[in-house]
Amino acid sequence: MKQSPAEPGRSTRQRNEILTLLDATAEFRSAQQLYAELRAQGSTVGLTTVYRTLQVFANAGQVDVMHGAGGEQLYRRCSQTEHHHLVCRLCARTVEVAGPPTQEWIGQVADEHGFTDVNYMLELFGVCINCARRGDD
Repeated sequence: MKQSPAEPGRSTRQRNEILTLLDATAEFRSAQQLYAELRAQGSTVGLTTVYRTLQVFANAGQVDVMHGAGGEQLYRRCSQTEHHHLVCRLCARTVEVAGPPTQEWIGQVADEHGFTDVNYMLELFGVCINCARRGDD
């Protein structure tokens, strides 16, 4: 059976370029920022392709998605184990943190209220120690 272009297993030059950039980037980045970095590297990947590819990667669990302070979606390639993010509201420094078995709790809450196919996003925001020392808070 032939794979459709939206399937995560399909390997293309554009997807490989985006994955390579995500692998080399420790911080969360917007699609616009990733696009600008790709263009600066001489890539011909289009902005629409960047957005579409990031959505495919997010749906496949290959990247984490976080909403920035302005509501813009930000992307980062990180570990595949269950984790959450602690994000500095001022400088956007992000740390992966292990948490309680969130999926189990969410499943229980969904069952209690008759919901199925529930997705969730848990993001913790604060001020990192570097910003606090500078008095930025």
